[in-house]
Amino acid sequence: MTLIDYIEQLSQDKLLYFAFPIFFVSMLVEYQISKEKYNAKDTGISILMMIFSAIVEFFPKVIAFVIFFYLHELSPLKDIVGRQWWVWILLFFADDFAYYWFHRLNHEVRLFWAGHVPHHSSIHMNLGTALRQGVGERIHKFFFWIWIPLLGIDPLMMFVMMSVSLIYQFFVHTELINKLPKPIEFIFNTPSHHRVHHASNIRYLDCNHAGVLIIWDRIFGTFSEELKDIEHPVYGLTVNIETYNPIKVATHEYSAILKDVKRARKFSDKLNYIFNSPGWTHDGEDKRAKTLRKKMNL
Repeated sequence: MTLIDYIEQLSQDKLLYFAFPIFFVSMLVEYQISKEKYNAKDTGISILMMIFSAIVEFFPKVIAFVIFFYLHELSPLKDIVGRQWWVWILLFFADDFAYYWFHRLNHEVRLFWAGHVPHHSSIHMNLGTALRQGVGERIHKFFFWIWIPLLGIDPLMMFVMMSVSLIYQFFVHTELINKLPKPIEFIFNTPSHHRVHHASNIRYLDCNHAGVLIIWDRIFGTFSEELKDIEHPVYGLTVNIETYNPIKVATHEYSAILKDVKRARKFSDKLNYIFNSPGWTHDGEDKRAKTLRKKMNL
């Protein structure tokens, strides 16, 4: 197929459009069950962040698709792989692996964190928060998937799998589901695991970056169990921004980086403020997650 044929097929992908009504019905049901977990202004900001992220993502997504197409054309495996049923299984694991590292580095590289932080800025954990997508992260997101078309995997299949992963992840943003059976908790990302991810407690910081499978966190040492009896998750940021201004929600960490870069004299310090983990500083207490946990012997 030509690039035009691929783009035409991509334009027919309506999976997320069908999912949106399900999202909003699910939010309504959750709201009816536990109204105290919702705040009208907070949910409004979440919906605005979803819209902003969709706008920002449009051109990076188109550019990424074109790049994926040409990388797929270069792959010597493309005629072997094709669109066979088993490729979906391979793609599921490849996509989830790529998402894990994309998500993890969004927490461990401050410039990437600036694009992801809107998603964590709500002090509420509900299905509405799932819509509060990071805006700036849309610019660099697709770089983490760039190796997959070289395996001969169809770019159209890749974008479908990304949508499936996002739909799954929507439903882990809730407090209504406690813990699922142990085999499920061991393998999959669950509401319990994702509550840990959204918590600002030192015990839970920068853990559970999973998309669908929690096994990556277990393998790479970023897993943390939810221990409600010991420490209930506290949602939001370590220092909450306390604003409903959508521009500030989307850009506040970029502004903070710029201020830190300006006040640093050494070029190496300037680079650290951009590329080191959030919490690093050249002239104060090191508040990176791994440092704080080490101090508390966690």
